[in-house]
This record gives sequence, C-alpha cells and structure tokens, in this order.
Amino acid sequence: MADDHSRIYPLERIRNIGIIAHIDAGKTTTTERILFYTGRTHKIGDIDEGNTVMDWMAEERERGITIVSAATTTFWKPLTGLNKGVEHRFNIIDTPGHVDFTAEVERSLRVLDGGITVLDAEEGVQSQSETVWRQADKYRVPRICFVNKMDKLGADFLATVRSIEDRLGANTAIMVLPIGSENTYVGNVDLLTRTSYIWGSDELGAKYDVKEEVPEGMQDEVEEHRAKLIEKIAETDDGLLEKYLAGEEPTVDELRKALRAAVIAYKLVPIYAGSSLRNKGVQPLLDAVVNYLPSPVDLDHVTGTNPKTGEEEIRQLVPEEALAGLAFKIQNDPHVGKLAYFRVYSGKLMSGSYVYNSTKAMRERVGRILLMHSNQREEVKEAYAGEIVAIVGLKDTGTGDTLCDEVKPIILEEISFPEPVISLAIEPKTKSDQEKLGYALKRLMDEDPTFQVKVNHDTGQTIISGVGELQLEVKVNTMKADFGVEANVGAPQVAYKETITTQAEAEGKYVRQSGGRGQYGHCYLRVEPKPRGEGYEFVNAIKGGAIPAEFVTAVEKGVKETLENGILLGYPMTDITVTCYDGSYHEVDSSEMAFKIAASMGLQSATKKADIALLEPIMKVEVTTPSEFMGDIIGDLSSKRGQILGTQERNKATIINAMVPLAELSGYETQLRSMSQGRASSYMEPSHYEIVPKNIVEAMVAKSTFTGRVA
Repeated sequence: MADDHSRIYPLERIRNIGIIAHIDAGKTTTTERILFYTGRTHKIGDIDEGNTVMDWMAEERERGITIVSAATTTFWKPLTGLNKGVEHRFNIIDTPGHVDFTAEVERSLRVLDGGITVLDAEEGVQSQSETVWRQADKYRVPRICFVNKMDKLGADFLATVRSIEDRLGANTAIMVLPIGSENTYVGNVDLLTRTSYIWGSDELGAKYDVKEEVPEGMQDEVEEHRAKLIEKIAETDDGLLEKYLAGEEPTVDELRKALRAAVIAYKLVPIYAGSSLRNKGVQPLLDAVVNYLPSPVDLDHVTGTNPKTGEEEIRQLVPEEALAGLAFKIQNDPHVGKLAYFRVYSGKLMSGSYVYNSTKAMRERVGRILLMHSNQREEVKEAYAGEIVAIVGLKDTGTGDTLCDEVKPIILEEISFPEPVISLAIEPKTKSDQEKLGYALKRLMDEDPTFQVKVNHDTGQTIISGVGELQLEVKVNTMKADFGVEANVGAPQVAYKETITTQAEAEGKYVRQSGGRGQYGHCYLRVEPKPRGEGYEFVNAIKGGAIPAEFVTAVEKGVKETLENGILLGYPMTDITVTCYDGSYHEVDSSEMAFKIAASMGLQSATKKADIALLEPIMKVEVTTPSEFMGDIIGDLSSKRGQILGTQERNKATIINAMVPLAELSGYETQLRSMSQGRASSYMEPSHYEIVPKNIVEAMVAKSTFTGRVA
C-alpha cells in the first residue's frame, strides 16, 4: 500500500502529459529516457531488445510498436526555471503512433492537460503527426515539440521547424539550437540563457556539461534566433511588449513567465531538440514540461452538462469540489480483471465508496484504486483532483463515461471515435472455442470502441470490424494468447455502406387473415438523404392518432432493423431520414409484429425509388519514395481510382499524397515494395466515405446475385 502523504502534491506541482507522434518518431524511446532520468527505472529499456517498460504487451515487444497507451507516474526536480529544484509529479501516458490504434490517442488526449509532440529530425511532420496534432487541437491541449533523432543522417532542425509551421500551422518558439547535426550532434544551446548543454562524457546521458558560453562560430546564429524568440514572447504579453518596444530587454524570468502563459493559451509552441536513443537533450525537455505546460490549476475548471436540467455545469479542478471525472479507457487485466482508467477532475475518490455513472444513470461501487506504472501497480485508498488512476470493480462503466457525485451530477464531454472501415469473418475451430469466443469478443469491444462485432443472421457468421488490418490482426492474436480462443479468419473485407440520393415516399401494408385473429399493419414512409456522415434519423410525424404511439415505436424498430441489414447488397444504410407521416390500424388485428413488417416493406419500396447508392471508405495515402519511382507509383495509384492531391520534396525523397478507395488497396505495401526495389514506404488512414461509381456497383450486384448473396 502506498503512503498517501507521499502522493499528495499541491495541484500546481502536477503535470498530466502525453507523448504523441507519428509511428517511428521515437515516442517510446523518449518515454523510456524520461523514466530513467526521473529515477523511475534503473535501466534504460530498448525497443530493439524488447525490454521497454511502457511497451509491456508481448504483441508490442514482438512488433516493436506501441499498441495500447500505457500510464505511469514519476517525479522530477527541474534543473532550470522558476521552479528549479522543486519536485513535481508527472502522470505520463505514452500513446501509440500507428493509425490503427488512433482510439488510444483520442481517449488519452481527452484527459491530458499537456502534450509532447515528438518529431523525426529527418522526416519532419509526417501524416500521423498531423492527425494527432488535429486531435490535440480538438481537445485544446497545449504542446511542446521535441525534434528527435538529431544524430540521424539527413537531420535538419530548422527544416523540421518550418514543416511544423507550414503543415501544422503552429506559432513556434525555438528554445534551443543544436550544436552540430547527424554524427557531429553533441548538444544544444539554450537561447534564453545562452548556455551550452553538451552530452558525451557519460554514455547514459545522466551527466552532461553545462557551459555559460556559446560554442565558437555559433554566436551570430544564436543572437539572431534569440532576438526572434524574445520578440515572439513579448508579442503575447502587453507589459513585456511595452518594455521591449522601449528598447529594454525583459529578464529571463519575465520571459519564462510570459512564455508559460502563451503556451497555456495556445499562442506559442516551444521547440526543443535532442536524440533520445543517444541519451541527449531529454533533461531540458523535462524542465520545459514543468516550466511551460499547464498544471490542473492553470486549467482552472472543466465544463459539462447537468443530466437533469440539461444546463451547463462547471467544476473547479480542486479536491474540495464535488467528485467529477472521466473513465477514458477500459482494460482487461489478467490479475485483477476489468480496470477502468480514470482522470479525477474535481473532488476525491475513495476506495470502497459508491459513485454515480451519470452517462448511464446508475450507481457503481469502487473496489480498489490503483496507481499505474505501465502494467505494474500500487494500491492507494484515495485519489484526488488532478490524478490519473485505475479503478477495479466497476461493472458497467465504459470508455467515455462520467463518474460523479450523485447529489451534484454532471456529464463531461464524451470522446468521439472513428468508424470501422474494414471487417473480416471469424469462426471458432471447436465447440469449446465457440463458448469462449463470445466472452473474448465482448471483453475486446469493452476495451476498444473502434472494434465492433456483428453476427450476420443469414450466414450465421461473426463479423469483426475495425479501422485497419493491423488492428484486427492484433485482436485475433490477443484472443488466442489471452483467452485461448482458436479461430479461423476470413480475408479482410471493405466496410461498405448504402445510402439514398433523392427523396421518395411509399406505403407499407401487411394484412394477413387466416382463421381467428388476423394481422394488420399499415404505414406511409418518406425517405430523404442526409449530408455525408450524419447517420440515421427517424421522425414521427403522425397526427391525430392515425397510428397509436406503441405501433409507431414498432414502425421505428422495423425501419432500424431493415436499415442495419441493407437493401441493395446487405450493407448497413446510413445518412438517411425516415419519416412516418400517416397510416392506419385495426382495433383487434393490429400488432407490433404487423407494424414492424409493414415498416420494413414500406422502407424497401421507398428506398428503391430513392436511387440507392453504395458508399465506400476512402483512404488518405502518403507514399514516400526515391524520385526515380515517382512516375510509376503515381500511375499505379491513378489506376486504383486514386486522386493525386500533390507531391512534395523532402531531402532526397518525394512524398506523394493521394485519396484512394480502400477496396483498391489490398496488399498495397507489398506491391509498392516490388515497384520500388523495397525503397518506398506508404502510410494510410481512413478519410471519409464516397459514392461508388455505378459501373462498379453493377458488377458487385451481378457478382452477389451469381453467388446467391442477394435475393
């Protein structure tokens, strides 16, 4: 049991931060160095050796990538700045960089106060960096950028800063200038203090030389960038600006204070440099987290809605307030069962107490409270405002649910997740696997909101869906390793959808008379297209009791079931408004079942008149290739119905951006390697849905009729 007093830090000395980046930018390596230098670990973990602390799953170590966001708590005494020598507590979340696990990033950003964006000094801003940056913008998370891999061939610090400004639209504040680059990189000059930090005397990077001078030959460059930095900071603070315009230079402490306020207000993004793998530049980054990223005090309050009145509620981020917090991640732990990761925004949480799940309007009992360090844990009795903990014992709480005080209920902003675009059929190998499969799939759905499971009642197949092939592959492996389920898996299928393009009306009438009581259901339905991505809406426009309320509910059920099973090719229907505007009923013969059937018949004939179209997922594709293969690759993408958005040069490579239908991208990585002698690489992420060209739909309909899929 942890000693609670060792944990109770003043709120201004807590930092809830996340480390976000494109795959392979060096996020996990940076986190491992942070844990080492803060004394949390006594040995540096290495991805290549498979002994990292934060990538603790067997699947992660095998692939050398992060799959689940891991949380940890550590402590740091800054070596510079206004809080020099004062111990601060960091709650850190290391998020995945791979697009297939974007839900992990989304839910982590929702509960973080600040972020470190790690960038590769040679690659600059890559696609996934852009995606996570936009996600962080959505939740208004202040950030620091760390330009990593300064020792890599082709590393270019200033070019990377330019790409941050151009592609991310960030207002950058360059805090350091690297001393050397590639194999001559040894450290940085701190621009505010004109101090040089040089690593090299100690292989682990824990010790480094601090020199109160600028290296020979760098003076002019340092003064030029320092002047720009001071001007940028002064522009964010009226008092400093007056001083600056009067020709007086603000003090370093005044600049740090103003910069902190500017970062918290999203006006500036400080830029640092280093090489995590070579143990250089991490300590100044830790100081920057303390000096410039917000504590819960800086964020002051969180807003939500009162579930009873629908009015806005505000909670101050202090332990004295009523309890409010967000369960942002569910994880199944082999030792303690279901764990709910929980950010306490206000109040305090006691183990053994009851809390109110305002999202689901039910009470839950808090069993135990754990402080997490990756997959190790220590038990505590209470959790306070500003902390991130894991709760054991919650039965029905899911991702994005608010837990609060029942007397003062609040619902905090929920987390939004991308829709699945790819699916595959899965069937258990034996009877005993059949029983375990349902349990395993339910557990995996609890953990990952982008992972969905459906049963196709026509074929009896279980269909699993997600945002990428890698995600589904990992889920199947997890079922085998953690739940002992052996299953056969079909080839990945594209998650098409159906919609309509015009408005139409139709009548649905179901009448059966066969001795005794008959069946009577009768409704008029109107269908209208909705804008892309807006889903389905049912409108009850019945007037004067033409259909009683309970039968309107039956009509809605019949409509919903028919939409889920699709009409053209059996794919779910979306972006449609269905209005029930008239009908009739029989005092004796009408029943729920009759109206469900009538609704299904009416909807089928209405949608057939409304020009049914098929929608397909379009992927944003980015290919990085040596210039000599550019023509072939662009030609190939165009032949896949791809729309080329443009190309750009970076170092000796060309980056091609395109939008390509997912249906055309099966096995693309392998094709690309053979086209480019293994030298090109691709990255793709779901972008949006678009209507499939008519000739392709006709071919699909002909094929499915031939194979007996469509009646």
